[in-house]
Amino acid sequence: MTKTLTITSPDDFHVHLRDDALMAAVAPYTAKQFKRALVMPNLKTPITTVDQALQYESRIKKSLKSESHFQPLMTLYLTDKISLDEIKKIPKHKQIIGIKYYPAGATTNSDSGVKNIDDRYDVFELMEKLDVPLLLHGEVVDPAVDIFDREKVFIDQHLLKLHKTFPNLRIVFEHITTKDAADFVLNSSKKIAATITPQHLLLNRNHMLLGGINPHHYCLPVLKREIHRQALLNIVASGNTQFFLGTDSAPHVKSAKENACGCAGIFSAVSAIELYTAVFDELNVLDKLEGFTSFYGADFYGLERNQSSITLVKEDWIVPEKITLGEDAIVPLYAGRKISWRLV
Repeated sequence: MTKTLTITSPDDFHVHLRDDALMAAVAPYTAKQFKRALVMPNLKTPITTVDQALQYESRIKKSLKSESHFQPLMTLYLTDKISLDEIKKIPKHKQIIGIKYYPAGATTNSDSGVKNIDDRYDVFELMEKLDVPLLLHGEVVDPAVDIFDREKVFIDQHLLKLHKTFPNLRIVFEHITTKDAADFVLNSSKKIAATITPQHLLLNRNHMLLGGINPHHYCLPVLKREIHRQALLNIVASGNTQFFLGTDSAPHVKSAKENACGCAGIFSAVSAIELYTAVFDELNVLDKLEGFTSFYGADFYGLERNQSSITLVKEDWIVPEKITLGEDAIVPLYAGRKISWRLV
């Protein structure tokens, strides 16, 4: 008898949909898998105003079929120049639910990010007052710090102080990758939460480096040691409500990944919910899946839980080798590999 699983429709609380032709190619995959998705603002021209966010939301919806019930949730990009007046507009727009912090130079299209986080405490004070969540790319960019230690150093140098200074500011520690980050969240108040990606549950740094460099497993924050992957698996298996789904699905075309640059980003939207389900099944905690995928993120952001549902069936299928985009292509996570669960 075929095993099936029905859960409340999930949300993706961290996704990159890009823009223009690339967005048109990738957005339908997220819309098929998720009811809502929190869209990152790091376009080539960053989304720094409410008007830009609303225009971007409109472009996303136009890129999808008219019958799609998918709801993009929007963010603003925190810069050294963003005005407090702009932030005061956010509560008037229910589809804009956070502000994203990138350290300048940390990842794709982050050159407009903040050079010194301490210089933006005026913003954090206002966000705390307005109850606007802060979404953190939690790494330092100091070249003297080893790339595998950047998350821990960010906690020690910045995040502990930030949370102590603004204890009522809701903070999402995005795409955590280390035991250090998991422990920080566990030992913090309920004002702190974290998202976890499929790649950081499935892969460690050996998958990126052994047998030759695999650029399609290169992302930022970078994959870490197996001890850190195991810590994240333990967290999701525990059912702790401070941790929830955020894929950080970040598409780049094949030619941009397989070159001297090797752009950072893993495109997981093709099979994200199936990959998470396979992980929870392997851990023998399928009863914890629905909370992680569908409840805890919505609760933390103060959103109503979805009323619809999805069904998955335990059935092998093969992830496509590539998604064609003009004369180029996008290579998804687990391309050409078998997954044991399939979204109906």
